[in-house]
Amino acid sequence: MASSLKSKRKYHVFLSFRGEDIRNNFLGHLYKALDQKGIYTYVDSEELRKGEQIAPALMKAIEESRIAIIIFSKDYASSWWCLEELVKIIDYKKARDLMVFPLFYKVEPRELRTPRGSYRDAMAKHESKYGKDSKELKRWEKALSDASYLSGWPLKDG
Repeated sequence: MASSLKSKRKYHVFLSFRGEDIRNNFLGHLYKALDQKGIYTYVDSEELRKGEQIAPALMKAIEESRIAIIIFSKDYASSWWCLEELVKIIDYKKARDLMVFPLFYKVEPRELRTPRGSYRDAMAKHESKYGKDSKELKRWEKALSDASYLSGWPLKDG
Protein backbone atom coordinates (compact mmCIF):
# COMPACT_ATOMS: atom_id res chain seq x y z
CA MET A 1 0.00 0.00 0.00
CA ALA A 2 2.83 2.42 0.78
CA SER A 3 4.15 2.09 -2.76
CA SER A 4 0.70 2.80 -4.22
CA LEU A 5 0.49 5.97 -2.11
CA LYS A 6 3.88 7.17 -3.29
CA SER A 7 3.08 6.44 -6.92
CA LYS A 8 0.08 8.79 -6.75
CA ARG A 9 2.27 11.68 -5.64
CA LYS A 10 2.43 14.31 -8.34
CA TYR A 11 4.21 17.10 -6.45
CA HIS A 12 7.31 17.10 -4.33
CA VAL A 13 6.10 20.10 -2.29
CA PHE A 14 2.80 21.85 -1.59
CA LEU A 15 3.14 25.46 -0.38
CA SER A 16 0.45 26.75 2.00
CA PHE A 17 0.56 30.51 2.56
CA ARG A 18 -1.47 33.69 2.87
CA GLY A 19 -0.87 35.41 -0.44
CA GLU A 20 -1.32 38.99 0.68
CA ASP A 21 1.53 38.62 3.17
CA ILE A 22 4.22 37.01 1.08
CA ARG A 23 3.24 36.31 -2.53
CA ASN A 24 5.44 38.93 -4.19
CA ASN A 25 8.40 38.71 -1.83
CA PHE A 26 9.45 35.66 0.12
CA LEU A 27 7.25 33.18 -1.74
CA GLY A 28 8.67 34.08 -5.13
CA HIS A 29 12.22 33.51 -3.90
CA LEU A 30 11.33 30.20 -2.22
CA TYR A 31 9.45 28.93 -5.28
CA LYS A 32 12.30 29.90 -7.61
CA ALA A 33 14.90 28.22 -5.38
CA LEU A 34 12.88 25.00 -5.22
CA ASP A 35 12.27 25.06 -8.97
CA GLN A 36 15.98 25.59 -9.71
CA LYS A 37 16.74 22.46 -7.67
CA GLY A 38 14.24 20.46 -9.74
CA ILE A 39 11.68 20.27 -6.95
CA TYR A 40 8.18 20.19 -8.44
CA THR A 41 6.22 22.56 -6.23
CA TYR A 42 2.50 23.29 -6.11
CA VAL A 43 1.76 26.96 -5.61
CA ASP A 44 -1.73 28.08 -6.57
CA SER A 45 -0.63 31.02 -8.72
CA GLU A 46 1.50 28.67 -10.87
CA GLU A 47 -0.45 25.39 -10.90
CA LEU A 48 -4.12 26.34 -10.62
CA ARG A 49 -5.59 26.45 -14.11
CA LYS A 50 -8.04 29.20 -15.00
CA GLY A 51 -11.62 28.00 -14.74
CA GLU A 52 -10.67 25.19 -12.33
CA GLN A 53 -12.57 25.01 -9.03
CA ILE A 54 -10.22 26.16 -6.32
CA ALA A 55 -11.25 24.04 -3.31
CA PRO A 56 -11.11 20.58 -4.92
CA ALA A 57 -7.92 21.43 -6.84
CA LEU A 58 -6.07 22.57 -3.72
CA MET A 59 -7.21 19.62 -1.61
CA LYS A 60 -6.18 17.21 -4.36
CA ALA A 61 -2.79 18.90 -4.64
CA ILE A 62 -2.22 18.35 -0.89
CA GLU A 63 -3.09 14.68 -1.33
CA GLU A 64 -0.70 14.43 -4.29
CA SER A 65 2.26 15.99 -2.48
CA ARG A 66 5.11 14.39 -0.56
CA ILE A 67 5.88 17.44 1.56
CA ALA A 68 3.84 20.41 2.73
CA ILE A 69 5.55 23.64 3.67
CA ILE A 70 3.28 25.91 5.67
CA ILE A 71 4.38 29.52 5.75
CA PHE A 72 2.81 30.98 8.88
CA SER A 73 2.76 34.74 8.44
CA LYS A 74 1.01 37.52 10.32
CA ASP A 75 -2.30 37.18 8.45
CA TYR A 76 -2.30 33.43 7.74
CA ALA A 77 -5.09 32.71 10.25
CA SER A 78 -7.27 35.55 8.94
CA SER A 79 -8.08 33.36 5.94
CA TRP A 80 -10.61 30.62 6.62
CA TRP A 81 -9.30 28.97 3.47
CA CYS A 82 -5.72 28.83 4.80
CA LEU A 83 -7.10 27.25 7.96
CA GLU A 84 -8.98 24.64 5.92
CA GLU A 85 -5.76 23.84 4.04
CA LEU A 86 -3.97 23.54 7.37
CA VAL A 87 -6.56 21.08 8.71
CA LYS A 88 -6.17 18.95 5.56
CA ILE A 89 -2.37 19.05 5.83
CA ILE A 90 -2.36 18.06 9.52
CA ASP A 91 -4.90 15.29 8.86
CA TYR A 92 -2.76 13.93 6.01
CA LYS A 93 0.35 14.13 8.15
CA LYS A 94 -1.34 11.92 10.74
CA ALA A 95 -3.09 9.51 8.36
CA ARG A 96 -0.57 9.25 5.51
CA ASP A 97 3.11 9.83 4.99
CA LEU A 98 2.94 13.57 4.29
CA MET A 99 5.95 15.39 5.74
CA VAL A 100 5.13 18.85 7.10
CA PHE A 101 7.60 21.66 7.59
CA PRO A 102 6.41 24.94 9.10
CA LEU A 103 8.12 28.25 8.39
CA PHE A 104 7.32 30.95 10.93
CA TYR A 105 7.58 34.12 8.84
CA LYS A 106 7.83 37.05 11.26
CA VAL A 107 5.67 35.18 13.82
CA GLU A 108 6.51 32.91 16.75
CA PRO A 109 5.11 29.37 17.18
CA ARG A 110 3.57 30.40 20.51
CA GLU A 111 1.36 32.91 18.62
CA LEU A 112 -0.39 29.91 17.03
CA ARG A 113 -0.40 27.69 20.11
CA THR A 114 -2.29 30.05 22.40
CA PRO A 115 -3.49 32.59 19.89
CA ARG A 116 -1.73 35.91 20.42
CA GLY A 117 -1.42 39.07 18.39
CA SER A 118 -2.77 38.78 14.86
CA TYR A 119 -3.68 35.11 15.44
CA ARG A 120 -5.83 36.03 18.44
CA ASP A 121 -7.51 38.78 16.42
CA ALA A 122 -8.15 36.46 13.46
CA MET A 123 -9.60 33.71 15.64
CA ALA A 124 -11.84 36.25 17.42
CA LYS A 125 -13.24 37.31 14.03
CA HIS A 126 -13.85 33.68 13.05
CA GLU A 127 -15.49 33.08 16.43
CA SER A 128 -17.89 35.99 15.91
CA LYS A 129 -18.82 34.62 12.50
CA TYR A 130 -19.01 30.87 13.24
CA GLY A 131 -19.65 30.81 17.00
CA LYS A 132 -17.38 29.97 19.92
CA ASP A 133 -18.30 26.28 19.95
CA SER A 134 -18.45 25.78 16.19
CA LYS A 135 -16.96 22.68 14.65
CA GLU A 136 -14.89 24.81 12.25
CA LEU A 137 -13.33 26.91 14.98
CA LYS A 138 -12.39 23.84 17.04
CA ARG A 139 -10.79 22.14 14.02
CA TRP A 140 -8.81 25.26 13.12
CA GLU A 141 -7.61 25.85 16.69
CA LYS A 142 -6.49 22.22 16.99
CA ALA A 143 -4.65 22.32 13.65
CA LEU A 144 -2.90 25.58 14.58
CA SER A 145 -1.85 24.12 17.92
CA ASP A 146 -0.64 20.87 16.36
CA ALA A 147 1.37 22.75 13.74
CA SER A 148 2.92 25.04 16.34
CA TYR A 149 4.57 22.03 17.99
CA LEU A 150 6.23 20.85 14.78
CA SER A 151 9.89 21.60 14.43
CA GLY A 152 10.21 24.41 11.93
CA TRP A 153 12.22 27.43 10.94
CA PRO A 154 11.80 30.95 12.26
CA LEU A 155 12.22 33.56 9.53
CA LYS A 156 12.72 37.14 10.58
CA ASP A 157 13.74 40.06 8.41
CA GLY A 158 16.31 39.46 5.73
